[in-house]
Amino acid sequence: MENPITEILVDNAVHLFGGEIDPKMIQFQKTRKEVEGDLTLVIFPFVKALRCSPDDAGNKIGSFLMEKLPFIASYQVISGFLNFNISSDYWLSQLEEIDKQSDFGFAPKDSKSMIMVEYSSPNTNKPLHLGHLRNNFLGYSVAEILKANGHKVIKSQIINDRGIHICKSMLAWEKFSPLNEKGERETPSNTGLKGDKLVGKYYVEFDKQFNAEAKSIIELWEKGDFSGFSNKISEEFIRLSEAKAGKDDKAVKGLDEKIKDLAKNETSLLKEAKDMLVKWEARDPQVYLLWTTMNSWVYEGFASTYKEMGVDFEKLYYESDTFILGKDIVIEGLQKGVFYKKEDGSVWIDLTSDGLDEKLLLRSDGTTVYMTQDVGTAVDRYKDFPDLQGMIYTVGNEQDYHFKVLFLILKKLGYEWAENCFHLSYGMVDLPSGKMKSREGTVVDADDLMHEVVQSAKEMSQERGYLEGMTEDERTNLFRLIGMGGLKYFLLKVDPRKRMMFDPAESIELNGNTGPFIQYAHARIKSLIAKGGSDLTLNKTEIGSFEKEIIKHLVEYPLVIKDAAKELSPALIANYIYELVKLYNQFYQNVPILIEEDEKLKVMRLILSENVAKVIKSSMLLLGVEVPNRM
Repeated sequence: MENPITEILVDNAVHLFGGEIDPKMIQFQKTRKEVEGDLTLVIFPFVKALRCSPDDAGNKIGSFLMEKLPFIASYQVISGFLNFNISSDYWLSQLEEIDKQSDFGFAPKDSKSMIMVEYSSPNTNKPLHLGHLRNNFLGYSVAEILKANGHKVIKSQIINDRGIHICKSMLAWEKFSPLNEKGERETPSNTGLKGDKLVGKYYVEFDKQFNAEAKSIIELWEKGDFSGFSNKISEEFIRLSEAKAGKDDKAVKGLDEKIKDLAKNETSLLKEAKDMLVKWEARDPQVYLLWTTMNSWVYEGFASTYKEMGVDFEKLYYESDTFILGKDIVIEGLQKGVFYKKEDGSVWIDLTSDGLDEKLLLRSDGTTVYMTQDVGTAVDRYKDFPDLQGMIYTVGNEQDYHFKVLFLILKKLGYEWAENCFHLSYGMVDLPSGKMKSREGTVVDADDLMHEVVQSAKEMSQERGYLEGMTEDERTNLFRLIGMGGLKYFLLKVDPRKRMMFDPAESIELNGNTGPFIQYAHARIKSLIAKGGSDLTLNKTEIGSFEKEIIKHLVEYPLVIKDAAKELSPALIANYIYELVKLYNQFYQNVPILIEEDEKLKVMRLILSENVAKVIKSSMLLLGVEVPNRM
């Protein structure tokens, strides 16, 4: 209704205000709850043109609009604000329009530019964890919201399948995996352990053995035994040790960490892992075979986890491919003077004049770093999809600096599309027990957490009853819908940029701002519709205050989708649904529906209920959440 009011005011500006007006002067806002009205126009911008008091200006504009626009039933001027009451017929027509559209709120498919959304992007040295759940649910939901807003969307991920961290798992499996009676090392098939979990087990084992070896080295140094180590190492250890004298606990702890890092770099394990990385980049047959074998275990495990998550991808990129392109681009940039080479042969870029620092692109041994492959991946994507108008990286805010550097490097390399790269930076997920650490094996495993919430949903549903008449498959599916719906909704209802605390028990509560609360509302409405009949025809009737508030909220749905796409925030969708369900519950509790004697009113309320259910289902699917018809 804002558009026709705006058009009338602009078209009749000379008559009303004595001259043309800037459309930006026309400002609307929601009517305050304590006053009567459905929409408010701010009068102050027009006072100067009309040369009168705000109240007189409001009355002049209000009477003019009421004469021109039949849907304005009445108006009221309060302290410079013009509040409009919109007629029942208007709200009924809005409900009729919503009812006609099966895809209400959605823009025409592929009517806007192509955007790629990257999410998940795991390392193949460990299973997915709680942080990956927020990442995947966020990336998937943003992609779906952009699609609903008319964009053609490519869902992608970069699989970090190479690098020193991958070699650590490989080396640990080779060195520490026990042999069974057949002389075989542990595999998913002979242990029954999911492939990504098996590989992750040896990543943790590497860190355990690595720290133990570093501790032994430090003990030798403390005894003055530097045999096998260079003079430079012994001098640095002595310097750091002597520096601890007279320092406070915090400073001593920092120096101890530096000594520990010094020792770690001298461990045989790390040297073997680095050597393995060099061999891998040289395509050593034995190392390459080990790499492909262990990665295949992980991919099978990931596929199972993604299926349970309910997320998908249109395009996969592998660091093992893109790092080669990245390396070529760096060498080309070196020749053009974008990068420079240090005496040890390593390649860097100096970004200090841009307020950043110097960044390594190639190590002295010729091996690449994360930044190298990210440059290669970005270029590869634009080669694959020349129509791309934007690329969104869904990555935690711990990598904010990395993406500042990446986008700046791409710009300095001359890629104009770098302006359209965006880092969707989200906050970490905390638990009461503290921050997760992959190397120490203290992460909350994604598979375990999903199993836990589904099991909790099962126990809750069984306690409440209402499962009579359901087959075992139907019950199992319902438990999954409730558990996963609660998990996804809980992780998405918070602004992505905020750090959050996750509470599994709270996520499946039937009351409050939770997924199951919204799912239950949908099931309740579907039950109501089943009893009230289908193929109903909307006839002219009066709209009560409860119905009007719901229709007003439904009308906002297309705008919410636009805002959520603009802000890349599923939280806007989640909070919209929650408010809609609260409004509907008030209506359901205070207004008769099936027992209404006036047939036109009864039908209108059933059609209203049906469209609330439609929007609940539609909006929850934008979050990746399914809603049951029975609960």
